Amino acid sequence: MIGVFLYKNNEYKENTCKMKVIFLDIDGTLVDYTSKLPASAAIAIKDARKNGHRIYLTTGRSKAEVYPHLWDIGLDGMIGGNGMYIEDNGAIIQDEKMDKEDVRKAVDWLNAREIGFYLESKNGLFANEYFLHQTISIYGENTIENEEKIRNIFPHMIFDGELYRDDVAKISFCLKSDYLDTAKKDFDGKLKVGSWSLTGARQEFGEFAILGIDKVNAVHTLLEHLGANMEDTFAFGDAENDMQMVESCGIGVAMGNAENDLKEVADYVTTDVNQDGMLKAFEHFGLI
Repeated sequence: MIGVFLYKNNEYKENTCKMKVIFLDIDGTLVDYTSKLPASAAIAIKDARKNGHRIYLTTGRSKAEVYPHLWDIGLDGMIGGNGMYIEDNGAIIQDEKMDKEDVRKAVDWLNAREIGFYLESKNGLFANEYFLHQTISIYGENTIENEEKIRNIFPHMIFDGELYRDDVAKISFCLKSDYLDTAKKDFDGKLKVGSWSLTGARQEFGEFAILGIDKVNAVHTLLEHLGANMEDTFAFGDAENDMQMVESCGIGVAMGNAENDLKEVADYVTTDVNQDGMLKAFEHFGLI
């Protein structure tokens, strides 16, 4: 990767006046896994936008999970739901939703196994009766303190809403036993089945999503809308589900706290999210 990095870096230096489009993962990249936003990251984003660059959150989170304190940094838009939703300065470019019958089948499949889950849409997050207790167990015993921790992570979770919905982007569920493999088998050819981490330590959640939609496809769709080229893009991430984006964009940056597999394919590895990693990378590439 060193040779590729030097080539890309030199090419970048020849085009420093060009607007760059920067795609930022949220958890483990923009914020740490306690949702703490480093002041240096906010400064880097504001300064880069002042220099004419565009910045988009690119995340597994749905629109409803991108809370006001993140928008308050100053952003150009977002790609949410791992590519389901695309927004540019308030304009919705793409808003894919799961078929209602697929949602019904997934909800029934999960409830029959008493698996905690929540539906993700731009209109809110909707959990079943098992979600809270099973998610608390990620942090240990069922204590008031651990329950508060979960409620703070999902501050607007709705626990008594309709679950057979037509506005669902994807479904996240608590991993139990070998249910991830079972889900892949039972929904093969119907829904995409993946996993993600709440803590950054291990994969605690599985997810159902629409086949054929991912962050990279969404990046291409947004770039076409902007009239921008992939060679003028940066991607920042920390996890396996950022890998395709980091490999595909003009320059891919892995945080210092990133998974080793992502670091191996990245063009540049910065420091940890809580060690001014984003600011240092922006400075390194002359974005600020």
